[in-house]
Amino acid sequence: MLSENILTFFSSTGFMNISLPQVFMIILGLVIIYFAISKHAEPLLLIPLGFGMIIANIPPELTGILMPPQDGHAGGLLWYIKLGLDTEVYPPLIFLGIGALTDFSYLIANPKLILLGGAAQVGIFVSFLLASFLGFDLHSAAAIGIIGGADGPTSIYIASKFSPDLLPVIAVAAYSYISLIPVLQPIVSKLFTTKRERKIRMRRLREVSKTERIIFPILTTVVVALIVPQALPLVGMLMLGNLLKESGITGRLAEAASRYILDTVTILLMLSVGVSATADIFLSLVTLKIMLLGAIAFIIAMASGIVFAKLMNLFLKEKINPLIGAAGVSAVPNSSRVAQHIAQEDDPGNFILMHAMGPNVAGVIGSAIAAGLFLSIL
Repeated sequence: MLSENILTFFSSTGFMNISLPQVFMIILGLVIIYFAISKHAEPLLLIPLGFGMIIANIPPELTGILMPPQDGHAGGLLWYIKLGLDTEVYPPLIFLGIGALTDFSYLIANPKLILLGGAAQVGIFVSFLLASFLGFDLHSAAAIGIIGGADGPTSIYIASKFSPDLLPVIAVAAYSYISLIPVLQPIVSKLFTTKRERKIRMRRLREVSKTERIIFPILTTVVVALIVPQALPLVGMLMLGNLLKESGITGRLAEAASRYILDTVTILLMLSVGVSATADIFLSLVTLKIMLLGAIAFIIAMASGIVFAKLMNLFLKEKINPLIGAAGVSAVPNSSRVAQHIAQEDDPGNFILMHAMGPNVAGVIGSAIAAGLFLSIL
């Protein structure tokens, strides 16, 4: 009798029910966690994501942690946590926190830099067309294209609306390439610029008044919402967070948005994405296509910003250092820091960080607008 009970117990454990694809996904989750810790590669994002992948691929029929409510019984813990992803609540809340952390004065001081943020969005639309050519439907192609904006929350937001089945793959691709910015951006930047261009010094930015900083988020919200109404959930929350920061009298709310809300929602969002990455979804040829298209989108986005900066220099008296064009993607402030590092390799006294922040924050707005365009048109 005892032996039968022992056999019954072992037959009900995960060791007897787990499949090889699930084992592979657990290993992949461990690799992501290792990479995040050892290389300091977006650890706040990749650690909960990798851990979620591990949880999701322990046979869920045994753990019940992902089970929906049924027959009057409560659902599993992660089913409720994942609701914030399924109902598209988490990404706008992430934007609220980002807005409370972001200083738009670099963009306000030199408004023409918004063009570089816009130019970098070319990667989104090129990869959208390539994805369509490779057989993805228009909704899936749009979700894949947003990877080129280097904007994880926007990628997740669009994927959750357009192609929920591809969401985990798109999210992993987006954050993987964001974490690789210190590797990819120098390669692209040096390929598309000369040493002389990289040594261009830019004049110090003017001081931006408090009034300008307060008007900017309000005006941006109204203008963007009137032109692209579907972008309002992202842009509106981004600008609300920034207004809380710049008003000067809502410091507690700005701190709550930029620390407590942002950190909490980041954990919940990335865990939700991770638990969506089950073996049956992730291990397919489609995943390889998305990873390839994401890389193409990312590289084209950076290259487009650089090329457009060089084009602007043909008409400007005060030249722009083309390196800041690569910072037109949404990875704030990593891509700006990388641009600064590249510039100082050729000229240690060259400081372009503040200038790079202009197209960098413009890229955040640009990717949200691109997402709004897809939502409006498709």
